[in-house]
Amino acid sequence: MPRTSRSPRDLGDPLDDVAHLCRDPRPRRAVQRGRNPCRMTEESSQNMNDPFLFPLRLNGPSPGLIQFVMGCMSWITCLACILRSQVHQVLFNNFRCKLLFQKLMEKTGVLVLFLFGFWVFMMHLPSKVEVWQDDSINTPLQSLRMYQEKVRHHTGEIQVLRGTINQLVAKLQEMEAMSDEQKMAQKIMKMIQGDYIEKPDFALKSIGASIDFEQTSATYNHDKARSYWNWIRLWNYAQPPDVILEPNVTPGNCWAFSGDRGQVTIRLAQKVYLSNLTLQHIPKTISLSGSLDTAPKDFVIYGMEGSPREEVFLGAFQFQPENIIQTFQLQNQPTRTFGAVKVKISSNWGNPRFTCLYRVRVHGSVTPPRGQPN
Repeated sequence: MPRTSRSPRDLGDPLDDVAHLCRDPRPRRAVQRGRNPCRMTEESSQNMNDPFLFPLRLNGPSPGLIQFVMGCMSWITCLACILRSQVHQVLFNNFRCKLLFQKLMEKTGVLVLFLFGFWVFMMHLPSKVEVWQDDSINTPLQSLRMYQEKVRHHTGEIQVLRGTINQLVAKLQEMEAMSDEQKMAQKIMKMIQGDYIEKPDFALKSIGASIDFEQTSATYNHDKARSYWNWIRLWNYAQPPDVILEPNVTPGNCWAFSGDRGQVTIRLAQKVYLSNLTLQHIPKTISLSGSLDTAPKDFVIYGMEGSPREEVFLGAFQFQPENIIQTFQLQNQPTRTFGAVKVKISSNWGNPRFTCLYRVRVHGSVTPPRGQPN
């Protein structure tokens, strides 16, 4: 269809256009939507000259007062519509936030009430459970607790035992790391300084034991053991027989008798049931002569009691000087007590001049041994 252009009368009559727009705006929009796009482009180019839609015409004459007012009103109306839509959107968003906050508060309140109820339930549940428990439940629980305590106690003991074992292992490793010379030196020091027999000695001078000189051989007198002044003998350095009753075992501190045969009689501190006898000699490593030929070899032991003295054979033994301390079990142990012991030596280890005794110990008990009648 051919399109008719507006006449000058139409341009000069804006009231009719406004009335037309106000009277039927929607049908016109619908008609515009149904038109051809090419024609819509042409109409849009023509509407650019419309004083209502574009109040200021660039190439046309200046509009009148009414057209200017109507253009301002149209712009104000558009601005009001835009502001109204923005206000509606803001109010809608605020309303949505308010609803969301209310729902969140409701759910939070429900959750808090649930947690409070759960806490109250858990606080009162143990007391209720204890009330409900009977003897059939308490007894196994008590047994389990006692078992746990025993396990803890034994665990502590095992830990202590493990620590002790570790210490012993460390000491053994240290001993294995030591050289043979150190081991020998320590062994000698223990033999010299320590007493590892661990038996009571009734022939100890400090508790009352003594020597019966009438039943004892004479002391060996050597020229080097005498002191002279102008060919006059002042005193003798030779040790008396009771030196064998003292624990001081050092080179030269011994009782010597002439030859390889002799005897010594020891009065014990009290009457005892005899069981053992111990002889002690110095080791070869600290001997001044470098040999042990003065040590006793074969000897016999007698128990003596009564007046006149009755001798009871207790055993015959041989001393080995390589073992500096030797304890001999009596071969004959009568069920009676003795107040004295005689040690009769019949040979030594090769010295023809004298024999040395360093220490003699006598062991036993004041009460009858087990298995023997009183």
